[in-house]
Amino acid sequence: MAADYSFKGWKGLDPSSVEGKMQWGEYEPKPWTEKDVDIRVSYSGICGSDIHTLRSGWFPTPYPCVVGHEIVGRAVRVGKEVVRDIKVGDIVGVGAQSESCLKPDCESCTIGEEQHCTSMIATYGAKFLDGSKTYGGHANYSRVPGHFVLKIPPGLNPAEAAPMLCGGVTVYSPLTDNGCGPGKRVGIVGVGGLGHFGVLFARALGADRVVGFSRKADKRDDVIKLGADEYVATDEDKDWSKHHANSLDLIVCTVSSPNMPLQQYLRLLRPRGNFIQVGAPEDKFPAFSAFNLIPKSAKLGGSAIGSPAKIEEMLALADKKNIHPWIQERPMSDANKAIVDMDQGKARYRYVLVNGDAKL
Repeated sequence: MAADYSFKGWKGLDPSSVEGKMQWGEYEPKPWTEKDVDIRVSYSGICGSDIHTLRSGWFPTPYPCVVGHEIVGRAVRVGKEVVRDIKVGDIVGVGAQSESCLKPDCESCTIGEEQHCTSMIATYGAKFLDGSKTYGGHANYSRVPGHFVLKIPPGLNPAEAAPMLCGGVTVYSPLTDNGCGPGKRVGIVGVGGLGHFGVLFARALGADRVVGFSRKADKRDDVIKLGADEYVATDEDKDWSKHHANSLDLIVCTVSSPNMPLQQYLRLLRPRGNFIQVGAPEDKFPAFSAFNLIPKSAKLGGSAIGSPAKIEEMLALADKKNIHPWIQERPMSDANKAIVDMDQGKARYRYVLVNGDAKL
């Protein structure tokens, strides 16, 4: 039976859309299958990826494109072959990935690391395995394969849960994958939308010490309130890399600037420390000397989002530890202005678009 609703969203038509020129209009979702879930979108977080994609910063975007991959709303249609325990009316969410091959001979899918599948399909700006386009959540409805639709724990504020589905798990994954917890000293570079999650989760995971790093001192009070033990303003605190040398076991870097002082950050690592990059520059990665790593047996690595299981684990921790990201709700009708404000760094620390007629 066909749905009695149409799919409409904020469509980016060319790179100028990032300047507040998206247009609201109807789009064609993927063809329905009994493995899919339709969601009436209540909340859609604005991610830095939205900005990069709208302006074709990382690669040419397949316009028209509806961005938004931090989606929370009610399931309004659930296919008969959806294996997750999802019913019509449940509050559910979708992150940055909407599909993978799920084949029994896929090493990544079979071990529960679907985000590493060679057929990883992004929630927007890509094509599903059936060849139809993916469209994101800055919209009224979203249609997604059920394997990547997750229940939101009842103890979480749904609006706060939305930005966790990409922004949150993007830092939660490298923290947990690299042993963040008691006995570890952790640094979070770039305390913005991603980085503020890093501070919240590092503290919730029990790290002995959490240090936040950003360029200016204006975020110092916020970062301490988020749970950091110390804040370093790299443009203003004199000799900061000297004073903090050999002090951190793990650094998660959310900065995407090619001008970040990478070599100075690497000096902060203790022996066998790890520097994990999650911010994705549109151009070059900063140069560094191998001798920042070799003498300490330190490692430089990367990380991207997380599997459905990892997202569920993160949501459970947020529920248990009463974690509250700092969000600012904006009307879905204000999406163009919110995108511009996000690009200008005005968010403190995450914008969430709200469909007023579907607010939970």
